[in-house]
Amino acid sequence: MSCIRFNTPAQRAQMAALAPRMLTPEEVAAQHPAPPVTESKLRRLRLLAEDANPKIREAAASSYHAPVDLYEKLAHDDDEGVRAVVARNTATPCDVLRELAHDESPVVRGWVAVNYYVPADVMEELAEDEDPVVRGLVQWKAALAAEAEAEAAAPVEAR
Repeated sequence: MSCIRFNTPAQRAQMAALAPRMLTPEEVAAQHPAPPVTESKLRRLRLLAEDANPKIREAAASSYHAPVDLYEKLAHDDDEGVRAVVARNTATPCDVLRELAHDESPVVRGWVAVNYYVPADVMEELAEDEDPVVRGLVQWKAALAAEAEAEAAAPVEAR
């Protein structure tokens, strides 16, 4: 006897119709608010950004609450890993991402390319990058965006 169950299209449609509505990210955030960003937290981030260990500086670079000047400082860090974390952080300001798009490291430029919030003009620049991996990441991200757009435009019954 098989324990695998195959639902018919009608059964799947009925389950979808009876499923509870999913919460939006905003509704989830409203139910589970993050702690406030205090001066104490900002002081700790600044201390982390000064640490001799690049992994500790990466932790500061990954913060969504760092002040702009901290992102700018970490974008010029000597360690490629720290700059890469700044490049992939979705809270990094667009001007910092623009600057990192010209980083000497293709790893950093690649992280800029896949950052969801990178400006369109930067993506156009990265599409012409000297590194084939960076160009490939730009193409991959464009394909994902086109696929998501097509899925969003499709009628609900087709999904």
